[in-house]
Amino acid sequence: MPPRKRSDIPRPFLKWAGGKTQLLGQFEVLYPNESLVKRYLEPFVGSAAVFFQIRGLLKPAEMVLADSNPELINAYRAIQQEVEQVIRLLARHRRAHSQEHFYRIRALQPSALSPEEQAARTIYLNKTCFNGLYRVNSRGGFNVPIGRYDDPPILDARNLRAVSAALRGVELREGHFRDTLQYARKGDFIYFDPPYQPLSSTALFTAYTRNSFGPKDQETLAEVFRLLNERGCRVMLSNSDTPLIHRLYRGFDLRTVDARRSINSKASRRGAISEIVVLNYEPSDPIVREGSTKCHLAKPRLRRVRQSAGLSAKRRRAQLPTLSFSS
Repeated sequence: MPPRKRSDIPRPFLKWAGGKTQLLGQFEVLYPNESLVKRYLEPFVGSAAVFFQIRGLLKPAEMVLADSNPELINAYRAIQQEVEQVIRLLARHRRAHSQEHFYRIRALQPSALSPEEQAARTIYLNKTCFNGLYRVNSRGGFNVPIGRYDDPPILDARNLRAVSAALRGVELREGHFRDTLQYARKGDFIYFDPPYQPLSSTALFTAYTRNSFGPKDQETLAEVFRLLNERGCRVMLSNSDTPLIHRLYRGFDLRTVDARRSINSKASRRGAISEIVVLNYEPSDPIVREGSTKCHLAKPRLRRVRQSAGLSAKRRRAQLPTLSFSS
């Protein structure tokens, strides 16, 4: 089979705080073996960077993408079902783009728009607002100001069509991450990418929806992780490298990956940081698969977190929660 053209390879169509594009080369060796992944679930879909990679590498027969953000899920659904209409509407936004147009579109109530108009509004605001942030006020209204761009990339029709093709047959759900317990099955591969635990008291950007994501939510998510582990799901989770996250996932396999902050009000605070990846399974061997990312050819910068000082690796593995997978 000839290699796909670059324009046929789907990429995230939104800039999203915490998007994982930069980490895909490190993530690739952490996934389960392709033969074990029949169904893939992503309850915090965000920019869907991991979904696009999983789809190409592991080729699950079934895929479920979910998020609690209704505007985000609507955008995916509109691109999945009516991509040409979304493209036409974005072309109009591109022609009309100005400061006046931005604030007029921002002031519109999504509920008064068609699904395709809502999707085009979401993408337009994302491409033209400050730093590509998604932030809402207590009433759920988008409140990020316009950004300073000479020629913002409002419309990438080729990529939107590639994304639409990638979403064929994918189940899209709007809902809380707790809902995963209602539809997850034994043997599923599930990736959680929640709003991160803040690294400091001043790093509190967790309001992607009107309900912020605090320590209690982190604790609830850790409990969901453990229940899915007991059910026999293979679960992978990303979060900040903080004492709380280490405590919540004690007993599981914790790895660190190197990331860069890309969204911060101060450029001086956009730099390299360490993030945690939690696994409840043994990842596959780092073999080169068809469609592997270029980054995979370099040695990934992964480190296993020492769970219990003084214990051998064999004894540490023995402490991991027992898990029975389906064949």
